[in-house]
Amino acid sequence: MSNLFLLLQEKYFLPANFSKMFRFCFIFLLLCCAGGYAQSDSTHHRDTVKAVLLEEVIIVGDRPLRNKTNKPLANLEQYLEKANAVNMIRRGGYAWEPLINGMATERSVITIDGMRIYGACTDKMDPVTSYVEITNLEKANVHSGQAGSAGGATIAGSLDLVRKKNTFGAKSLKGIAFAGFELNNRQKILGTGINWQSPKTYSSIDLTFRDADNYKAGGGEEVLYSQFTKYNMSAIAGFKIDEHQHIEASLIYDHAVDIGYPALPMDVSLARAYIGSVEYVRHHISSSVHQWQTKLYFNDVTHVMDDSKRPVVPIRMDMPGWSKTAGFYSRVEGTTGGNNWKLNISGHHNYSLAEMTMFSNTPDEKDMFMLTWPGVQTNYGDLYGEASLPVGHNLKAVLSAGLALHNNLISKESGLESLKIFYPDMSRSKTRLLKRFSATMQYNKNHWLLDAGIAYGDRAPSVSEGYGFYLFNSFDRFDYIGNPGMKNEKSVSVNGAAAFENKAFMAKLSGSFFYLTDYIIGMPDNGLSVMTIGASGVKVYGQLKSAAIFNTSLDVNYQLTEKWYWTNKLGYRRGTGYGIGNLPLIQPFTYASAINFKVKAFSAELSMNGAARHNKYNSDFGERALPAYTVFNVMASQRVRLAKTSLQIKAGVENILDNNYTTFSDWNRVPRMGRNLFINLVVVF
Repeated sequence: MSNLFLLLQEKYFLPANFSKMFRFCFIFLLLCCAGGYAQSDSTHHRDTVKAVLLEEVIIVGDRPLRNKTNKPLANLEQYLEKANAVNMIRRGGYAWEPLINGMATERSVITIDGMRIYGACTDKMDPVTSYVEITNLEKANVHSGQAGSAGGATIAGSLDLVRKKNTFGAKSLKGIAFAGFELNNRQKILGTGINWQSPKTYSSIDLTFRDADNYKAGGGEEVLYSQFTKYNMSAIAGFKIDEHQHIEASLIYDHAVDIGYPALPMDVSLARAYIGSVEYVRHHISSSVHQWQTKLYFNDVTHVMDDSKRPVVPIRMDMPGWSKTAGFYSRVEGTTGGNNWKLNISGHHNYSLAEMTMFSNTPDEKDMFMLTWPGVQTNYGDLYGEASLPVGHNLKAVLSAGLALHNNLISKESGLESLKIFYPDMSRSKTRLLKRFSATMQYNKNHWLLDAGIAYGDRAPSVSEGYGFYLFNSFDRFDYIGNPGMKNEKSVSVNGAAAFENKAFMAKLSGSFFYLTDYIIGMPDNGLSVMTIGASGVKVYGQLKSAAIFNTSLDVNYQLTEKWYWTNKLGYRRGTGYGIGNLPLIQPFTYASAINFKVKAFSAELSMNGAARHNKYNSDFGERALPAYTVFNVMASQRVRLAKTSLQIKAGVENILDNNYTTFSDWNRVPRMGRNLFINLVVVF
């Protein structure tokens, strides 16, 4: 057994103490299983779905907002971090960037209700997740790797944010109003929602406002430029054509201003998005075809970076960006011979443009202007199929495959000529064929669910990786230049999981391993001069021979008694690249535990979360070692019913000990929020 551990450590980049960690987790799991049988008479109605190992589902809206755990009015990022596959890169108090399986957003597909959206910021300060509020979200579907990725070609995985909406039914009108306050950054949260339904129509509208000042880190240190103001509106309306057909229209309007980013040299004066769609749905088409769903959508994103509120900068700059996407998907689901299947065809067109103007401090000198994204058009078409095939009693296979055609076209002549300085023979247009498939076996019997799979996928370089022009990265302080001639990045992955669940106990151990070839990453070029004042050098995107990422997690949840419930989570990642050592932004060993108490309309929770010392870092990408930390939180909730109105009051203290700490994914190691008192009020009528 010890030889096996040594082999795993060598081949899969596991820590030196992995064998001890494994034995500890295994013994802990056995003890919990024994305890689980002893407590099998207890019951607990968990706010989750039955274990499905192909994806993680973060349930948000399957119950009224007033019943959500933790803070009902928390930001979306705090919910997404609950998924084992997800970490968040934090550049301030607003709009954190999701990492899936330790990989940045270039390697994943993130959608809202299946719609593709491209950010308009070259610094990734406007991730897709920033355009949805927790108050209008029903759930987040997290697919790890290529399995289940109907949204498009991916390597890391996919994340689909599914918004809440009403259904057809007896006439009723319901509403919700909410307010919140957080002491640390003086954040004010206000909003309301109205839901209408009838036999022929339904509609939902949700309005949310957030306003926050600078927050304070542990010890009272003010983190400057961490303020923000945000308005969000989400509306959905449906009309029934007949018993088996309906149409639906939806709109999201998100408007944020005065957004500070303490980890970056620039702030954001405006981040705005219009996201609209029209959908047609038909049910019960035939005995084998259950549903046909077709959606047309359009979104328009504007993002304006500026440094006008920074007191001292080497030179004043404006960096606006625009992204417009029009697309569709058409999905058919059915059953043939006892086999469930789905077929999805989709396509979209995106236009991404970003500029930079440097304003000279000398009156006689001209300002400097350049295109950082040269008006890149992305045309994408995708065909995807998935089938679930029973292959025996309690055993089934899930197969999926996708084929996509990807084309980039530079529309701005000046941008093309700028890139030709580095690539004289480059063409205006580049077309790629992208492939993905996965095969998974699932065994489900009694209380056990076992899963093992293998997958392959490739991806095209992102707009920044292929066509970016002197994009400054404040983490490693290098200017980055795109490379349109790179090959597709490829990945072969294996994954496995085992889950056990009964009335009082649930445990899930899962892991995955990604082996990537032609891995895209910035590489220093000492022959090029910097554009940004103070930059350490220039990196040009290139490709490593290979890279590897290993992920593992353990979840154990325990119904101690009818009133007490205990949840636990452990996680670890390891990533290395050929010739560079450690990959940047890889999670160290982390842990979380919470004890929940509930009696009638009162509930309370004491929780802790933390991480071991971060010592697998790469200083060439701006990283440094970080100490271990542990954070404690406490919160309590009381619900009061008055006739047809329900009021929930929830209050708590986060970071009780006021620790000053930072995590591996905090950009430029800006510290996290110190002690924070919050109160949330939710009225349902």
